[in-house]
Formats: sequence, structure tokens, C-alpha cells
Amino acid sequence: MNFFEHQEQARKQSRWIIFAFVAVTLLIVVAVNVLLMIVLSSQSSETMAGILDPQTWLANSSLLLASSAATGGAIGLASLGKIVSLRSGGGKVARDMGATLVTPDTRDVLRRRLYNVVEEIALASGTPVPEVYVMENEPGINAFAAGYTASDAAVAVTQGTLEKLSRSELQGVIAHEFSHIFNGDMRINIRMMGVIFGITVIAILGRKFLHASSYRVRSSRDNNGTAIVAIGLVLMLVGYIGLFFARWMKSALSRQREYLADASAVQFTRDPEGISGALKKIAAYSHSSYLHSDSEEVSHMLFGSGYRSLMFATHPPLEQRIARIEKGFQLSDIDSLAKKLKKQEHMEHVQAEKAAEEQQNRKNKKAKGGFFDVEGMFGDIGNPSTERIAAAAVLAASLPSGLSSSAHSLEWVPEVLFYCLLDRDDEIREKQLLVVVEQMGDISERKLQHLIQTHGSVREDQRLAILEMSFPTLKRRPIHDIERIQSTINLLANADNKIDSFEFLLTRLITQYLNEANLPNRTRLHGTKKLKDCRNELATVVSILASHGQDRATPQGLQLAQKAFKEGMSVANIAHLNLSFSDQWQNDLDTALSKLDDLSPNQKSIVVAALVRTVLDDRKILTQEHEMLRVICALLHVPIPILSTQSETD
Repeated sequence: MNFFEHQEQARKQSRWIIFAFVAVTLLIVVAVNVLLMIVLSSQSSETMAGILDPQTWLANSSLLLASSAATGGAIGLASLGKIVSLRSGGGKVARDMGATLVTPDTRDVLRRRLYNVVEEIALASGTPVPEVYVMENEPGINAFAAGYTASDAAVAVTQGTLEKLSRSELQGVIAHEFSHIFNGDMRINIRMMGVIFGITVIAILGRKFLHASSYRVRSSRDNNGTAIVAIGLVLMLVGYIGLFFARWMKSALSRQREYLADASAVQFTRDPEGISGALKKIAAYSHSSYLHSDSEEVSHMLFGSGYRSLMFATHPPLEQRIARIEKGFQLSDIDSLAKKLKKQEHMEHVQAEKAAEEQQNRKNKKAKGGFFDVEGMFGDIGNPSTERIAAAAVLAASLPSGLSSSAHSLEWVPEVLFYCLLDRDDEIREKQLLVVVEQMGDISERKLQHLIQTHGSVREDQRLAILEMSFPTLKRRPIHDIERIQSTINLLANADNKIDSFEFLLTRLITQYLNEANLPNRTRLHGTKKLKDCRNELATVVSILASHGQDRATPQGLQLAQKAFKEGMSVANIAHLNLSFSDQWQNDLDTALSKLDDLSPNQKSIVVAALVRTVLDDRKILTQEHEMLRVICALLHVPIPILSTQSETD
């Protein structure tokens, strides 16, 4: 399946969760009512036949309705409350698990390696770099990704993952978690956490009620003590019936998606030994994926099993997962690995450094083909190839170290964004510096001057990468600072009374990233509209993209733009007329993207195919085209892999 098919499947599974939740809730309500009738009959000496009599139920209808409302309300409110508590995104889940944030400027070698791997895959796939966390007190090998969207995603790994895995194995684990981000699994997992909490809340209440009533029986001579204990037992029994079905739901939902994520990880890295090696090490260390902390809530989100469960395992057996990745796998391989690990544990850091060096050498090799293959490009959405990951690593390495450090610095990140917007014209640049002084103060202006003097003008092909690297640091700033930074960015873009394509894209992308990070639960990744209702909007976007790839002032450029436009529209099987372009293209693009973002995943796949075909029509990708394509797709909630670009002067 490709990216869009995964998204469509995720949407269907979300509906399945709602259906299963309603069904289990009704089952619990019925069970509570049946047990309530049994308790009532025991007090009135009613026979079992009397309990089965519809007239008995009708006579107690008011009580049963109240019981149903109370039970259903408790479950529903508990689920809703849990989901609302997680509205701040993946970072909330990670922090609740006791994880510690890894900042981009960390000096710890293992954490630096982890952040580099996450950043490389994010840049290669065209998504914001997620927050990175480490569960410091967990020696086992495990990881998870959480959040509503890619903009508020968080990736967390255990300390054991850092210490026991090589770089290639770590890359396999992170690629596995990124597949959950792309395939819509994270949103399902967040909702599943809320659903499971609501279903199990009856068991929690019953346990607490039983504990309190048992104490009351011991400390008093209340004749009703036995009845109170019985009610507590009844609630616990019903609650654990719910827990039974909740675990069944988790197991049914997550096991198949783990197989898909393993396969996607291999597609990401083109290195089956990476993820299979990580799984083998879990087995060799005697199922070392188990966590010390309570992992019941997040068990379906983890890379490996968080605890031992024989009946409702959330993950397929390790041996089956490895066998699907590595066809020649034998169980004896794990025994051999266990013996080697005992002898080689002291060499772990040396091996990691060697693996990192070999990985860097592979990335520095020139990519062979693939960048101008439309089908290959389309297939790389959500599954960036080795060549694209290597290109992202080269791009990240090409950034001046001081500029990269500033992009990762909480104190310098606003100035880095301002730096990307500075005009090459000295007069306009002076106006922009005055805007910074007025909006942010003279200290900010001096930092900006330092960046100018140290690094000169920013390279066009580095601007988007700098933005994506800056985002996780930017959203850690206080909300009032972020609003002031956004306002300053808009003023800088308008300093020359016109907004070029990069200024437009930067302001829109930052606004979307920050809005979705602040309100992730309100973000819709797709809708249900059909492309037949958005033909004009598609023509508008394709026209703008085709026009930005050519010089429209020349007859030849206009002809090439028209050719690219028709090529792109043909992918969507729409025989539209000539391309259209106006000076108000920014407003036209805003309106068109707003409507196209409501398309279903399958319909969006056609839009993206048309855009990719438009850009790759002349087999020459300019930086401006690259920025435009990646940002347009990001605004449509589709991550586009990195492309090989050239400057307009080449």
C-alpha cells in the first residue's frame, strides 16, 4: 500500500474503533443491568425465572434507565476526558511516561546520534522534525511515536535502545515509528488510549469502591457491609469484562499494523538488517522490550511488547516479525547472538561509531537515478529511499555549523527565521532590520547582524531545511513570543510591499505548523470530498506551480509552462483549458488549497501525482519549484521527500 491507501485504511479503522467502543459500552451497560437485577432479586427472594420475566424488567425500568445512563455516561465522559487531556499532542504522552526531552544542542553522543537519525528521516520525508524523548529509567529496547499530526508528533525511545542498538538498528526502529506517523496510526492510537480508559474506568471504580467498602466492613458493624462489598465485586467483575474486550480491541488493531510498520521501515532504510537486528537483540536479551513503568495504556503504541501477555498480545511474536523481514532466519540465530552480545557489550560504542562512519560514506555517494522518476517519487511518499535520506544528510551537513546550532538554539531560533527572509537589496534589508528592532528589540537585531556578518546571505536551497530544523525549537517558545515572531515574519515579508514565493510559503507553513502544534486535536488530515468538485482549484494550483518553474516573460518559457500544466492535469484525467496566472496568485492559492485539503486520501493522491508530474516534466527542478511543491503538499498534509535541485543560474 502507498501513503494514501494507508491513510484511507486508518480512516476506516477509526470508524471501526468507534463502532467497537459503542458495542462494548452497550455490552457493559447490559451486564451492569443484569447484575443489578440479580442483586435486587436476592433482596426480594425473587426466583431466577422471575428475573427473566419481561414484566420484572418493565417494573424496574426507571432504575434500569438510570443505571444505563450512569454507566454509559461514566464510560463516555472518562473516554472524552482522557482524549481531551492528550490534546496537547505526542509530547504529553511521552512526558506522562516519564520521558525526557532531547534538545537539538545536546552534547551526549548517543542522544546526538538519536536526534540526527530522527532529523535525517524527517528532512528526507518532508515532515516537521518531531520532538524527541528518552525514557531514561528503561533499560529495555523499545520506542513509540505519539501525536495527532506530524506537526505535534513526538518520538520516544528507551535508554536501552540508545545503548544497545547500533546506528543502523536505531535507524530501523525510528523508521518503524515514522511509518506510524505517516500511516495515520498515531491518531488512532491516541483515540484508542481514550477508548480503553473509558472502558476500563468501571473496573477502576469497582476496585476503589471495593477497597473502601472492605475497610468499612472491618471498621464497623454495619449490617449492609456485605451488600456493599458485593456491589464492589459486581462493579469489578463488569469492569474486567470491559477490560477483556478492550485488550481484544487493542490486539486486533495493532498486530497487523506492526507488520506494516516493519515493512515500511525496510522501505525507508533499504536495510532489512537494521530493524531485524533490533528485533533479534530484544529476543536475545530475553524479551528486553518490557518496561518497568506501567505500560498498559500505551502498549499498542510501542515498538515491542511493553509487558508479558499470552492471550491478548499487542504485538506479533518476535520470531514471526523477524522471519517476515529476513527469509533465512533460524531460531538458533538468536541463541548465537545472545552469546555474542555477552562477549561484545563493551565494544558497543566502538561499533556504533564505525556504523555511523559507514553510513556517512554511503550518504556521501552520489545518488543514482530516482529523483526524476515520477512513479519512484510517488512511491517514496511516506517511505523515503536511501538516496533521499542520503541527500537529506548531505544537505544538513552543508549547513554552516554555526547556523545549524543557531537553528537548534531556543535563544537564536527567531533570528534564524528572520535571516532566511532578509532581502539581498541593501535598502530593503535596512527596512527589515528596523522592523526587527521595533518588533523584537535591539538585541534581536544585533543577533541578526551577527548571522549576516558570519554567514553572508542564506543559500536558497538551504532555506526550507533551516525552517524544518528550526520548528521543534520554535514551538518550545512561550506562546506570546511565538505570536510576536509570527507578526515580525509577516512584516519582514511585506517590507518591499510585495511577497515573493518563498516569503508566502514560509509564512503559511509556519502558521500551519504552529497552529497544529497548539491545537492538534482540531486538525483534520483529510476530508471526504471528490476531485470532480475541485477541478478549478486543482487547475489553479497546477497553473501556479507550472508558472513558477519557467520564465513566463519569454515565449519559450510560457510554452514550457503550458506543457507542464497540461502534463500535470492529464494525470488527473481532466481536460482543462490553458493555464491561468495572476498577480494575486497568493490569494488564489490559499483558496484552492483550503478546498483541496478536504479531499479524501485517495483523491489527494491524484492531486499530488499531478503536482509531481508538473514539476518533473522538464526533468529539471529549480529551488523555487522544489520549495513550492514541498510546501504546497505540506499544507495539504502530505509529506513530500527531498528532491535534487539546481539553482536558476546553473
